[in-house]
Amino acid sequence: MTPPSNSPNNTAASTAGKPVAAADRARLDQVFMQVMLDVQAQAQQSRPPQAGNLAAMFHKEQVSEALQGCAMLIAGWNQNRIDNAGTTRAARAFRALELPELAGRIEQLHKIDEG
Repeated sequence: MTPPSNSPNNTAASTAGKPVAAADRARLDQVFMQVMLDVQAQAQQSRPPQAGNLAAMFHKEQVSEALQGCAMLIAGWNQNRIDNAGTTRAARAFRALELPELAGRIEQLHKIDEG
C-alpha cells in the first residue's frame, strides 16, 4: 500500500535538505539564528547600486528573494534540517544584491554541525 501524498514521509520538504541532529540543533540554535538575523538585517539595509526606478525595483525584488530564502532556511531548521532550496534562493539573491560575503555565510550553514 502506498502512503498518502500528504504523509510527512512522502513530501519533498521532508528530504529537501541536510539533516541536523536534534542535539546539534539545540546546541547551535543561537548561532544559526544570529546568522539569520544578521544577513536579513544587512539585506534590508542595503541600497540599490545605481539610481533609477528599474534599479530600485530589481533591488526590492532581490531583497524579497533573500528574505524568503532565509524564511525557508528557518522553517527547515525548525524541522532539524538545512533547507537546500532556501540556501540556493538566499545565496543567489545575496549575490544579485552584490553581497557575496552574505551568500558565503548562507552557504556555510551546511557545515554548521561539522565543527
